Amino acid sequence: MGTLTTERTPNIAMQLYIGKDEWRIGEVKVTRIVELEGPREPDYLFSGLTPDVVRQEGWLRPQFATEDGRLLGSIHAFILESGGKRIVVDACVGNDKPRRRTLWNKLTGDFLARLAAAGYPAESIDAVLCTHLHIDHVGWNTRLVDGRWVPTFPNARYLFGRAEWQHWSQEQGADITGDVTPDVAENVLEARVVYEDSVRPIVDAGLHDLVDPHHRLTPEIWLEPTPGHTPGHVSVGILSQGQVAFITGDMMHHPIQMCMPELSSNFDWNRVQARVTRQNFLGRNADRPVLILGTHFPPPTAGWIVSAAENWRLSLKRPD
Repeated sequence: MGTLTTERTPNIAMQLYIGKDEWRIGEVKVTRIVELEGPREPDYLFSGLTPDVVRQEGWLRPQFATEDGRLLGSIHAFILESGGKRIVVDACVGNDKPRRRTLWNKLTGDFLARLAAAGYPAESIDAVLCTHLHIDHVGWNTRLVDGRWVPTFPNARYLFGRAEWQHWSQEQGADITGDVTPDVAENVLEARVVYEDSVRPIVDAGLHDLVDPHHRLTPEIWLEPTPGHTPGHVSVGILSQGQVAFITGDMMHHPIQMCMPELSSNFDWNRVQARVTRQNFLGRNADRPVLILGTHFPPPTAGWIVSAAENWRLSLKRPD
């Protein structure tokens, strides 16, 4: 079982952490299914960030950073159950995909088995939401069958943000990198290859829907525009029985961006816009009982934004 306990606010019972990878927000159940996790050198995510600087932020240890100053991270999907619907939020890297980055190249992981073991066989999923169309958020959209990429979730509608789709589906040669360096664009994002094996097969199968940035998936779940990491990036809001949560997507890659909101990742399309979006979000939700579920945050993955000095931190205790 999880390490956090059930707390109560007036008239609202909030189950904060009911298992290692499950949360309840009112009547909405959230489950984390992990594909990959582990430590990374800080400059992989944030150019110029050193282990010495990470070590100065003692609050990050042991959950979010190692003693030697590496950042802990995770690639996982969230499964939402709401109103009888089962929704996958972000589909990780995927198996068998030829990728330049060795860690992601032609994976043979057990993600689908983990999904089924948690009670979510692929056939039971009603919708797949991509917060954006980067390499580590769309991979399990498809799987390799008899040499062809086919939809992994055959009974689901795949939801792509309209602005995101328009950006990444431009013709070859269009300027899609923005502030991302050519080296990162070629060797990490691999946009064209990713589009062909993880996005286009969904379109060819007629399973995609283009949605607007405030689209509502169920009465309890909606999209929140958080542009900057990509042009059409969205986060996911949840409101049920008076309880509120947000799934960040890549608006934040790591909790260190709460105490250093000026840190933009090496993968941000527009770093200025990403920073403004992040700072506004942190300011709006700080010191409030709004649960934050980080799309790349390692366990315990969820917490609350609290004010600290001039900025913020992620706390494992809900603000009063």
